[in-house]
Amino acid sequence: MNIIQAIEIFAFVTGILYIVLEILQKDAMWVVGILTGAACAYSFALQHSWGMAGLNVYYVVMSVVGLVQWRQDGAQVEAGAIHLQVLPKRTAVWSAGGFVAGSLALVAILRALGDGASSLDAAATVLSIIATWWLTRSYLQQWMLWVVADILTALLCLLSGQYWMTVLYLAYTVSALYGYFHWKRHGVLIDNV
Repeated sequence: MNIIQAIEIFAFVTGILYIVLEILQKDAMWVVGILTGAACAYSFALQHSWGMAGLNVYYVVMSVVGLVQWRQDGAQVEAGAIHLQVLPKRTAVWSAGGFVAGSLALVAILRALGDGASSLDAAATVLSIIATWWLTRSYLQQWMLWVVADILTALLCLLSGQYWMTVLYLAYTVSALYGYFHWKRHGVLIDNV
């Protein structure tokens, strides 16, 4: 086993732990997210998937933001409940526009960097950025964004020969579907801040 495979296996294990903690809406997921994000960023950089590498650096930063936000939101509901916020229509519209504009801009950048799957990488990256922001705000709909983003990322990983990462993102896809129904069933709406 080489170092790249070891990093992918580490990312796989911490990634599975992360998604379990996310479904259960446990603050510890953000700490695990830092480790997973760092490992994935390194793995994707070695494969020259620059969008995904940058995205995972973003995940590390957003893990800190998410931890702070979730602790504030969690104080508004009783212990064990899943805290949800209503997705504002304005946020959905801005997110859709940001997806289109961000994807187009990122394709150009990734092509210049020699990314062999720039369109796929850009779409998955921008969609994941939006989904992560929605996750920090506890919008139920973030799970559907993750389903699409994870399928795109699994395909990207498969095309680049990152088989452990492919399995991880397929597991993320299934987990996102489960997470949506779990949050919907156990969620409690809180006041948007």
